[in-house]
Amino acid sequence: MEKVKKEAFSIPNILSYLRILLIPAFVKLYFEGEYASAALLVALSGLTDMADGFIARRFNMITDWGKILDPVADKLTQAALIVCLLSRYRDMWLLVAVFVVKELTMGLAGLFTLCKKKKKLSGAMWFGKVSTVVQFVAMTALFAFPMPENAVDAIILTCAAFMTLAFVLYMRAYFLLNKR
Repeated sequence: MEKVKKEAFSIPNILSYLRILLIPAFVKLYFEGEYASAALLVALSGLTDMADGFIARRFNMITDWGKILDPVADKLTQAALIVCLLSRYRDMWLLVAVFVVKELTMGLAGLFTLCKKKKKLSGAMWFGKVSTVVQFVAMTALFAFPMPENAVDAIILTCAAFMTLAFVLYMRAYFLLNKR
């Protein structure tokens, strides 16, 4: 029981909890038209994400709970950002579609691999991290600054391309893992 408590309340996991708690705050600010304040909270969320990963690796605080919690916090944050921006930018539906297909398919692939093959990927891969950073930076910019439609479309297409690339590379990794 003590180990579970220690894992649940490690510094990296507390930072992940904080990221999850920031979601309703930035969503509320966004829908109240406080775009700069919302973007500031989103940036803070991104900094806590980087800090939690750094601390976990640097101080050997990687936990099984953190391996679940961190990606959940990432996905919840990404989904909230997309939903907020969908209310402001009509072409955001493209990212919604890519995000839903990617996350559902990867979730099912991971579940299949774990249940049928008793295997799992060893954590986030570089291309997933790059995709998350690109999406995070782009969406923070869209939160904070009004932009012309062609710039918004270019940002949306860039995010969709990175998400699609990460999705294809993860599916390849699942395929190779299941083939072994």
